[in-house]
Amino acid sequence: MMDGEKTQASPVSHNAQGASMTPDAFSEQRLPDQPLEFDTRTAVIVVDMVNEFFEPGGKMVLAGGTVLYAPVNALLDAAHQVHMPVFYTNQWLRPDDALFKKRIPHCLMDTWGAHIVDALHRSPDDIVVPKRRYSAFFGTDLDLLLRERTIATVIVTGVVTNICVRSTVHDAFFLGYEVVVPVECVAATSPQAQETSLYDIATHYGMVAPLDQVLHRLRVLEITRTS
Repeated sequence: MMDGEKTQASPVSHNAQGASMTPDAFSEQRLPDQPLEFDTRTAVIVVDMVNEFFEPGGKMVLAGGTVLYAPVNALLDAAHQVHMPVFYTNQWLRPDDALFKKRIPHCLMDTWGAHIVDALHRSPDDIVVPKRRYSAFFGTDLDLLLRERTIATVIVTGVVTNICVRSTVHDAFFLGYEVVVPVECVAATSPQAQETSLYDIATHYGMVAPLDQVLHRLRVLEITRTS
């Protein structure tokens, strides 16, 4: 394959963590998940939903990725309804970024490809956090922004599950945040990568939950907030 040649990823999979996997004895040495609940110390993080990865003309379009638009927008609408902080992170790279020692140039700063897709339901209060590495926390002020708002739980969405989403989840856990990943709101580079990444997240770093369950808990929060 020639450098810079576009590749097509496998179709997006919404399989739950380890749905077709045999659980391994090491990973299964875990405690049961606590009941899913949200309070005012919760925020949403949308990882790398940028033109480069989703829209025609992007340099690294994830095949089938636009299927995320509807579920992520459902989550964004519910989060905005309860005045929950929403953060978008986007690759924002210089032409000489060291990342390009491994990957083809993409998401160059101030270009169309690096901007958040127009399809998302954004609010004027939402915050964009540019990043240079896979994790939304590494070398950014995301942690500071969250702590200024006394955030304790983050709902992580976006792409791709096995790279930038996973790196963000790892760092969020390492920094002491509770992590929730709605399974329908993330997509990987292959169905296998989706399953293994979600399984590892669920067994080591956070909770993987159906979007319906997340939306239900946000409705409960809205009722509690307005009662």
